[in-house]
Amino acid sequence: MQRITAETDAPLFDIAATRRIEHVAAAALPPHTLMQRAGRAVARLAMALATDARTVWIACGPGNNGGDGFEAAAQLQRHGFHPVVTHAGDTERLPADARASFERARAEGVTFADSPPTVCDLAIDALLGIGARRPPGGAMAEWLARMHTSAAPLLSVDLPSGLNADTGTWGGPSLAAPTDRRFCLTLLTRKPGLFTAQGRDAAGEVWFDDLGCTAGDEAPAARLNERPEDRSRAHASHKGSYGDVAVVGGAPGMAGAALLAASAALHAGAGRVYVAPLDETAVMLDMRHPELMFRRPDALEMAQLSVVCGCGGDDAVRAVLPRVLSTAGALVLDADALNAIARDASLQTLLRQRAARGRRTVLTPHPLEAARLLGVDTTQVQADRLQAAAALADRFACTVVLKGSGTVIASPGETPRINFGSNARLATAGTGDVLAGMVGAGLAAGSTAHAAARAAVWRHGDRADRWPADQALTAGALARGTPVR
Repeated sequence: MQRITAETDAPLFDIAATRRIEHVAAAALPPHTLMQRAGRAVARLAMALATDARTVWIACGPGNNGGDGFEAAAQLQRHGFHPVVTHAGDTERLPADARASFERARAEGVTFADSPPTVCDLAIDALLGIGARRPPGGAMAEWLARMHTSAAPLLSVDLPSGLNADTGTWGGPSLAAPTDRRFCLTLLTRKPGLFTAQGRDAAGEVWFDDLGCTAGDEAPAARLNERPEDRSRAHASHKGSYGDVAVVGGAPGMAGAALLAASAALHAGAGRVYVAPLDETAVMLDMRHPELMFRRPDALEMAQLSVVCGCGGDDAVRAVLPRVLSTAGALVLDADALNAIARDASLQTLLRQRAARGRRTVLTPHPLEAARLLGVDTTQVQADRLQAAAALADRFACTVVLKGSGTVIASPGETPRINFGSNARLATAGTGDVLAGMVGAGLAAGSTAHAAARAAVWRHGDRADRWPADQALTAGALARGTPVR
């Protein structure tokens, strides 16, 4: 059994692949083996999470997810706990394995009840698995709402009932309650939906047990984004060894966004960082960062630079985009640059042509910007974040960083990555500009677009995860990598 953390590099399998892996494993084992292993794993984690628990409420559904719950109840009863099982289904219509586990639980003396216990020390959600096709209703919906609002810890079996295993869309009750008492034990495979969209909030702390099985030759739908290698610097190196970043942005009244991106690139290790404001009246000096060099956009030799374009660009960025798209050696497009491209077919053509010339390009949209680029609405993007990121990567032949809970990194020909690290403290103005600058520094150092994006996203999230709880996280401090003092 493994606890999933931001350090974890692991494949994520969608529902179809999980079904195939399960079929192969079941065919090679005696009947009922997988369910027994699943029940034992659930019981082990339950006992570890609530060592002093007496009453454990297990809500079991009508299929094999409910069978895992019955099996866990039998194990908990055997170890001196008091499981109380409520079953939303007809015991006569249970699948064969689930029926066997039901009988085992009954033989062990497990208490079956028509309604949940008034008080419990741990709740286990074994209602719906990956086969659920609609949101829970009736008694299941009532039980889920009670579990998610109770003060007792909640352990979900395989995935939280109501969560789409492929996309992370949520059809269950409100997730307003804190996630620190939610746990999920995902079985046989790790599912993408647990790590993006609303999956993180629904699942809480995620654990994994492969039930002694392997994925064989199945191709994953995605992988978790793992810690990048620390970059060592040769002693005989100089500022030119680490590349030059130019930030083009900062329209009138929006200078801060460009400065944040530039500061982030500087602190991420770029050799030199230029700032090219889109405001002709801008002061060409940042006293807080005298290392930054200011230039007018038309004075930049863009072919030699890693350009970050769009941060605080407003409508002014439209005028410089044709030259940026045509000449930048490497390019990060963010914010208003993405909005301008979404509105202009000629800019979209220039963007697609960069790949044919071997130019590295990274787009860093949030869901609304991604929706504009795809010509859909935000709801459609969030309904399948992996598919949306992949569609953008294919349409524009570049790397895409779809920001949000479980940021997705997608590139043509690469397995998508979902970033497990980071937290909601990044939901503050300017943190996206910081990420764009960090990606730009990676490109300047010579990384591929996919590698630069993956590394920057991981480090960006890791800074947020390590931020002191009693210190405000601001974009400026995040760019420097140090808390406010």
